[in-house]
Amino acid sequence: MSAERKLPAYWFCPECGRKFAKAKQRHIHGSWTVEEHLADRPGSSLEVYERFVDRLATFGPFEYAPTKNQIGFQTIRIFAAVRITDRGLQGYLDLARKEESSRFHHVAPFAAGLWLHHFVLRDPSELDEEFTRWMSESVEVGWGAR
Repeated sequence: MSAERKLPAYWFCPECGRKFAKAKQRHIHGSWTVEEHLADRPGSSLEVYERFVDRLATFGPFEYAPTKNQIGFQTIRIFAAVRITDRGLQGYLDLARKEESSRFHHVAPFAAGLWLHHFVLRDPSELDEEFTRWMSESVEVGWGAR
């Protein structure tokens, strides 16, 4: 990863204030915060979330992109998103390939050359070397890798 990467100049919706990499991006108007997603969540699930975010931070800058139902993570584009649930951390990673692993409970094509890999993490130990590699690949997708 290049140390010179900079996050783009985002376009902000004049109606709701949400930020997007593309001007006039279609979206549902609303304003949500990461703090709202973290409030009153089980400590064990928050621990997994914190480890996930710590790992993401090792790959360079990113922005939070919270929506009504999830916390997205974006560079040029959103490359991953999570929900903090009673079951743990539920989410997806965008990868530029289909990864066959029992750790993903659902894998589906998303766009040309992109696959959504859905996961549930119940314990911080599941953020091991293998999962961290997938996270790194997902961050690269956020920067435009296909």
